Amino acid sequence: MSPASVPQPPLAGITVVDFSELLPGPFFTQSLAELGARVIKIERPPGGDNVRRMGPGVFEAVNRGKQSLLADLKDDAQRAEVRALVATADVVVESYRPGVMARLGLDAASLRADFPRLVYVSLSGYGQTGPWADLPGHDINYLAAAGVLAVSGVPDGGPAQSFGLPVADLCGAMYALSSTLAALYQRQHTGQGQHLDVALADCALHWMNPRVGAWREAGAHSLEAQREATLVKPAYGAFACRDGRHVSIAALEDHFWVRLCEALELAPYGGEAFRAMKVRKPVAGAINARIAEVLADQDADEVFALLQRHDVPAAPVVEPSRVAALPQFAQRGKFEAGDVLPVARYPVPMAGVQPGRLGGAPVLDSARN
Repeated sequence: MSPASVPQPPLAGITVVDFSELLPGPFFTQSLAELGARVIKIERPPGGDNVRRMGPGVFEAVNRGKQSLLADLKDDAQRAEVRALVATADVVVESYRPGVMARLGLDAASLRADFPRLVYVSLSGYGQTGPWADLPGHDINYLAAAGVLAVSGVPDGGPAQSFGLPVADLCGAMYALSSTLAALYQRQHTGQGQHLDVALADCALHWMNPRVGAWREAGAHSLEAQREATLVKPAYGAFACRDGRHVSIAALEDHFWVRLCEALELAPYGGEAFRAMKVRKPVAGAINARIAEVLADQDADEVFALLQRHDVPAAPVVEPSRVAALPQFAQRGKFEAGDVLPVARYPVPMAGVQPGRLGGAPVLDSARN
C-alpha cells in the first residue's frame, strides 16, 4: 500500500485542548489521541500534572502522544494565549471542581459564546449541579454513592475496598469518549457543539442498570437479597488449583453446566435433578465448594485444557506481568513495545490507527520555568 493510500486515523484533524489531570480525563484524552486527535495538554506551573510526581508510571501510560504546554491560567497574557489556542480547537476537556473554570473565564458558557462549534467536556466526580457537586472524591467514593460498593465483596462480608481497577474513573472516561464522539458527529448536522457534564458517579450508576433489572425480576429488594443474587452463582468463580494458581469458571447456562459435569466429577450435583439453574441457584455455595474440592487435586493448566476440550467457559487467572506473553493477546498485537508490563494499545482495530504511532508521554514544557 502506497503512503498516499494509507487511511488517516478516525480523528485526524480534530484538536483537543486538555486541562484535565490525574486519571479519568487523561485516560479519556489518551483514547482520543490513539484515535488520531491532536491533544494539547495544558499543565499548571511549576510541576505540571500532579501525577507526574505522584505516579510517573501512570502519567506515562495515559499521556502518550500528547503535547504539553505549561501555562499559568491566573496570568492574563498566558490565559489569553490559551484562549487563542482554544479558538483552533474542536474539543476542550477539564476536570476541575465546578466553578474553577468560570473564575478563569474559561468555562463552557464563556468559550462557547465565542466558539459555538466547541464540544466542551467537564469531567467531575458528581457533576456540575446537585448538593454534592463541590465534594472532593476518588473512585471508591463514586462507587459507594452509585450503589456499586454495597453489593461488592464476599457474600457474608463487608463491601470490597477495591476491585483491582478504578472502575468509576475508567467508566466515566469511556462515557466521556463515547459522548464526545457522538457530539462531534451531531455537530456535523447542527453546526453546534455542546457542553457535556460527565459525572463519574452518574456513569457508575448507569452501569448498575443490568443489576437493577435482575433484582426487579427476582424480587430482591433488600440489600441482603441483592448481595446474594449478585455474589453467589453456581459454577461461577475463581478456583484454586494444586499448583497454587487459579482458574476462572463461568458455567452459568444449563448447557455449559452439563458440559462442566461431563468434565468434572461433581456428584452429588451432576445428575438430572440439577440441570436447571433455578435448582442449582439455592445450593450455589455447595456446588462451588465441590468444584473447589475437585480442582484442588489438579494443576491449573490441566484444568484449563480439560475445560477447553469440553467447551466450558473458563480461563486461567493470569498475573499482570504475564498478560503480554499470553498467546491470545500476543498474536493479536495488543501491546506497545516494552519490557515488563508494557501498555496495551487501543483495543479496537481501526483503519488508520497505526501501532506505535504515539510515542511516549510529553516531557514537561519548561520554557516558562
